[in-house]
This record gives sequence, C-alpha cells and structure tokens, in this order.
Amino acid sequence: MQIIETQDAFKALIEDIKTTTAGYRNPLAFGVCRVDLGKIEIGKTLQATYPVINWNENFGSAAIFIKALAEQGTIVDFSKSEVVCDINSEFLKSALNAFSVYSDEAYGDAHKNIQVISALYNQIMNRGSFDGEFKVVFIFDDEPLKSVEATYLKLYAISQAKVELRSLNLNGAFGVLQNLAWSNGKPIELDYLREFEIELKLSGEYPHIDFIDKFPRFLQHIIPADNTRILDTSKVRFGAQLAAGTTVMPGASYINFNAGTTGPVMVEGRISSSAIVGAGSDVGGGASILGVLSGTDGNPITIGKNTLLGANSTCGIPLGDGCIIDAGLAVLAGTKIHINDEEISEIQAVNPKAELSNIMKGSELAGLNGLHFRQNSQTGLYLVQRSIREVKLNADLH
Repeated sequence: MQIIETQDAFKALIEDIKTTTAGYRNPLAFGVCRVDLGKIEIGKTLQATYPVINWNENFGSAAIFIKALAEQGTIVDFSKSEVVCDINSEFLKSALNAFSVYSDEAYGDAHKNIQVISALYNQIMNRGSFDGEFKVVFIFDDEPLKSVEATYLKLYAISQAKVELRSLNLNGAFGVLQNLAWSNGKPIELDYLREFEIELKLSGEYPHIDFIDKFPRFLQHIIPADNTRILDTSKVRFGAQLAAGTTVMPGASYINFNAGTTGPVMVEGRISSSAIVGAGSDVGGGASILGVLSGTDGNPITIGKNTLLGANSTCGIPLGDGCIIDAGLAVLAGTKIHINDEEISEIQAVNPKAELSNIMKGSELAGLNGLHFRQNSQTGLYLVQRSIREVKLNADLH
C-alpha cells in the first residue's frame, strides 16, 4: 500500500478494500498476537498474547490488515469462522504506510492498532527475523473453537469485559488447548520435560514449575482496575471477568474461566465456571457456587446484588437480590425448604409473581429476591424467611 496522506484518502482506501475484495465481511473480532511455540511439536502454538484486541469495532484497521496480508501473499478466507495468519515485515510496512496519516497524532484508544504495528516494526528492525512468532487473527463467526489463537482471543474478550459472561461459544476450547507446565508465565510441553529431564536437571536448568493446566492465570494476561485486588495469582483463571472493586482473598477462593463478577464483590469462596455474582455481594470463606458440571444440570447460576453466601455454604440455584444463605447450608435444586404462612406473605410482597407454598424445592425458589435460607437447629429442617439484614460491603475495601 502507498503512503496515505489524508483522512479522506484513508477512508477511500478502506471502502476500496471492502468493495474489491472477494467475499469481504467485517470480522467479529481481530488482533495481532505474539505466540509461544512448542519445542516438541515445532510451530505449534502453546499460548497467544494480545497487546490489543478488537471486538466488533475498528473495522477500518481490520480492512488494512486484510489488505496488508494480501500484499504479503496471504489471502483471507472469509468463509471460515476463524482465520490465523503469520505476518512478516512486508505486512508491517504495508500497514504502516496506510496508517501514516495518523502517525503524527498522539496514540490513544482510537489508535491502539497503529501503536501495535509501530511497536512491532521497531522491535523487528532491532532484532531481525521473527518467523512464526507473530500472527494476525480474525474471528468471523462465534462458532466452536478450532485454534489456540482464536481461543485466547475469546478469553481476552471475556476477561477484558468486551463481552458479557456466558455470551460466547467456547465449545472446543479444551480440545485445542494443550495441558502444559507453566514457569514464570511461559508454557512448556510436558513431553519436552520428560524427554530432556536428565539433561535439564544435570545442567541446573530444570525450570521451576508454578502449575500445570490448559489455561494460564488471569494476571499473566490482564491488568485489572486499580481498585481490584487479587491476593494470590493462582485464585483467578484466565477467561474470568472481574468487575472493578472485586477483591479475591487467598485461601479457599477461586474464580474459573467464563465466570466472575458484575461489580464490587468480596470473594472468599469459589465461583465455578459460568457462575456470575452481582455487585455488592459477599461469597464467604469456603462458600461454593456450583458450576454447570457440578450438579446444576447444565443451568448456569447467577447470584444477585447485595447477597451473602455464608462461610462453607453451597449454592446450587440462582439467587435474586438481597439474599442470604447461612453458613454451612447446602441449598440445591432438590433441597426441600419449609416456609410458614407469615413468611410466604412477606416474600410474596417483594416477589409478586412468585407462586409459593409451605414446602418447596430449591429450584422453585430460584431467582427470587430477599430470601434468607436457614436451618432449624433442633429439627434440622431447612427454612426460608424474608431477609431483613442488609448485605453491605466495606466501601474502603472495594
């Protein structure tokens, strides 16, 4: 591409790319990533790191990338749900020429893609070859995943809150991601460690292994908001989404991928995959929210705002706002729960459409507001009452 000197010329170039490129369509998502490659399976991507991702935005930059790929001899197949392409110095030069009209402007959110290309070009000029280390990735349809690069792009979108939790198709992720040893944020093939164990140990080069998993940790890829605290890096998996003000304490806490919070939340328990916790809520020490594979029959659980899960409690049903489960109780879909007549009228007042009776299953109370689940210490019966306690987090901590 030639050097573009005016914004009108840039807009004309974008329009020309879109109208003259066979089958052209805007991507759902795209970005340039650096990949960590395997040592046993040469060229196999183990991890993809994106400095910037684009989700349903910046289509002009996408068009430039597609044209730059064509000029380096790589044609994008728009019929595929995802496309992964190696890039070379010719790609970078073409893209920089097209972006030259903006080169004198201050970098900001509007020009992050230009900053990526410029920074990468400067790095390459200083060190030379970069065969296979950098790729540009497009997702055109939200379909089951086929590549490590596209999987990471979707996980970034979730963790950076570009999309809502549970909104993306993550089928296939476990199939494409390899179980790896992780050392200081770098993935290492287990087969490599087995094959070279003797040499590595005798030379004192055997790595310190932090953990073994298919997913990296959240903080290896994501910079959280200033008022978000994660006191142990192992407690949050990449692909989780933490709203500003969330505090994740050490100990029994954990937040899985495609799960997280929608506002300030105190997390001292476990938020399993696909579970969502609303603003102002407190997941007490050792409390568990069941995931889609843990007894919820595939139905993900949402916890409402200002709700308290007591220490070592288990929540297996969705809860509305202002609810409490007392410490140690397990409220599951099939749990029989007793409600006296007076409490029925109190609960009905804040849930006018609810159909209530004196004995109900947990699943029949799912999503209702203002419930307080308790247990009669003499009879062992599970009870539910209208909650009269306000769940309020310490603002200084969040």
